[in-house]
Amino acid sequence: MLPPFIIEQIRKREEERIREGVQPQLEIEMPRAPTPKADAPPDSNDRRGIVILEL
Repeated sequence: MLPPFIIEQIRKREEERIREGVQPQLEIEMPRAPTPKADAPPDSNDRRGIVILEL
């Protein structure tokens, strides 16, 4: 459990954000996928990935 003074500071910051109308924002830069070549067969070693976001 957090100490009471930390909880109070968090509460004050939340109230300030609400008063100022500031919404938390996160900018994500998405890389562009390369365009596949019409002549080339699909490669089974293409790089693939997974992005996991925890809120």
